[in-house]
Amino acid sequence: MGVVVSAQHTPSLAERLKDAASVAFIALLLGIPMLGLTTVDQGGALRVATRWPVLAAFVALCFAGRLIARYAFERWQLGRRSQERTKNRATPSSRRYGVLTNWLGWGCFASALFLPILFSDNRYVVDTATTVLIYVMLGWGLNVVVGLAGLLNLGYAAFYAVGAYAYALLATQFGWGFWQALPVAGALAAGFGLLLGWPTLRLRGDYLAIVTLGFGEIVRVVLVNWTDLSNGPNGIASIPRPTFFGLPFKPGDEATFASFFGIEFSPLHRIHFLYYLILALAMLTNVFVSRLRKLPIGRAWEAIREDEIACKALGINVTQVKLSALAISAMLGGAAGVFFAARQGFISPESFTFNESAIVLAIVVLGGTGSQLGVVLSSLVLVLLPELGRDFADYRMLLFGAAMILIMIWRPGGILAKREPTLRYSALPRDGERP
Repeated sequence: MGVVVSAQHTPSLAERLKDAASVAFIALLLGIPMLGLTTVDQGGALRVATRWPVLAAFVALCFAGRLIARYAFERWQLGRRSQERTKNRATPSSRRYGVLTNWLGWGCFASALFLPILFSDNRYVVDTATTVLIYVMLGWGLNVVVGLAGLLNLGYAAFYAVGAYAYALLATQFGWGFWQALPVAGALAAGFGLLLGWPTLRLRGDYLAIVTLGFGEIVRVVLVNWTDLSNGPNGIASIPRPTFFGLPFKPGDEATFASFFGIEFSPLHRIHFLYYLILALAMLTNVFVSRLRKLPIGRAWEAIREDEIACKALGINVTQVKLSALAISAMLGGAAGVFFAARQGFISPESFTFNESAIVLAIVVLGGTGSQLGVVLSSLVLVLLPELGRDFADYRMLLFGAAMILIMIWRPGGILAKREPTLRYSALPRDGERP
């Protein structure tokens, strides 16, 4: 029986200096037009002036920073490998990890449940939390395709738009209510998912990603140019808001929410109702996806993600399994779009650009593909970080990008990269052994 020993190569000082010098050279090339040269006003005419000391300081800083950063990263990797070896020698702690994530999940749910009560007078906090829950629902929907079935979808905003426009048109043109339009819009989005998947699921990897990206842009361009249906770039306004069992949230003595319960009207009633509505929809999505994972179809998704060829050899209809994942994911995205349209009261194609698809995909990947709780944590990060950076004005997105890079360095597999198996199989006890 052979033993394979793998050794990690430790870079020498010459290799580190060569790497830092290459970074400094790139900094020099980029810094010449940005820092080394500038224009000054001299007698009413512009003259090119040089700032070589500033450029030299910048290049030196990049050289030293690269050396320090690489040394620190290597030390961190060495410590992490040492911890992994210690964990491998120790007793497996997967069950303890599962208990910890369960408690964390219930803690997040309790915090979400009582948040409007704790911040009852702060509309900004409740509105921001509502936005977080929208992205949580979108992330759980996309997680079916990306995290469970292993299919890269870069056009998820298209299904989001289909659901939003379906509700907007049904409500403004035919007088449908929120609850009437919700299943119809979800089914319509699922139909678009089947329409996308049927001719394209024979593709894999980057090719499938390019097709889904094109589909997302096709839907957006159609919404911009088909003015008779979508009103073009002007969008659709005056979309009816959801009501509480037919009781609208507006002032007046007629049958309204405030008059029915005998309380004073407040605009915050509608804000809190919308928050609890998206919380209920998100929790239904979580329960729905969690149950599906334990069914044969959910196990088939994960099997295809791991080895598609082996699944074909076992007789699994790979095309139908992939189509089911894409249709269910599109349905959940369409349901989130219905709520978005109802909450905003106005939608336009600008709300469903590639940027939305990229954010939702980043939520799934950053949280850990296949992890339900990871989607919640990454949604908090990606929504709250830009909000917290508003005070930094021009540097807001720079800080956001730096935080994203640091998180991916710290947790390259996602915030919750370790995920509990969907099912556990215990070996049957032998004769005479206790189970």
